[in-house]
Amino acid sequence: MFTGLVAEIGDVVSLIKKGNGARLSLNAAEVSRDAKLGDSIAINGTCLTVVEIRGRTLAFDLSDETLRSSNLGELKARDRVNLEPALRPDDRLGGHFVTGHIDGTGVIRSKTREGEVYKIVIKTEPWIAEYLVEKGSVAVDGISLTVVEVLRDGFSLVIIPHTANLTTIGFKGPGDRVNVEVDILGKYVARYLKREKGEDLMQTLMKEGYA
Repeated sequence: MFTGLVAEIGDVVSLIKKGNGARLSLNAAEVSRDAKLGDSIAINGTCLTVVEIRGRTLAFDLSDETLRSSNLGELKARDRVNLEPALRPDDRLGGHFVTGHIDGTGVIRSKTREGEVYKIVIKTEPWIAEYLVEKGSVAVDGISLTVVEVLRDGFSLVIIPHTANLTTIGFKGPGDRVNVEVDILGKYVARYLKREKGEDLMQTLMKEGYA
C-alpha cells in the first residue's frame, strides 16, 4: 500500500528484456538507504519488488503483464521515474490509498501554464473516466492528485509548483504516456452498485474477496 506522495525521482540505469519480462535497474539516492531485498517500491505508481541491491542501485523484475499495462516498458537509460516506498504502519497518510496496481495508461493531451500552476488534460479509455469524480483522488505515475474535471475520455488536473518540482509530472508534456490508478474506494462503490438485489456492502466485498 502507498500514499501517492513521491519520495524522490530515480534515474534509470537500464531496462533489459528477459524472455517475456525484463529487469529494471535504477539509481535511488534516498529510497535505497532503507531498501531491503523483498521490499515493495512504487515506480511510476507500479508496485514492484526489490530483487537486487548494489549501493544506490536497485533492481526489479517486470512481468509481461506489467510491461503491457504500464509505461515502464518504454523506459530507457537516463529516464527519470517517481519512487515511493511502501507505507509503514506508523507513517502519516498524506495522500490517498494507492495500491500500486495500475488500471491503465493515459496520454497527456495538453499542458498549459496558468499563473503559477499547470493545467494538464489526460486522455484515457472511457471506462477509466467512469471511476473518476470531480475533486476526487487519482494517482498519475504514482502521484496522488485531485481531479478537476471529468471528461468523456479523460480528466484534467492542476499541478502546483511544489508537485511539478519534485515529480516527473513537472517535465512531462503532450504525447507522454502516464500510468493511471483510480481511487480504490471508487471501485468498491461501483462494485456495490452492481451487487445482487438484497446484498449489502459487506456481503458484496466478501463475495469479491475484499473482506
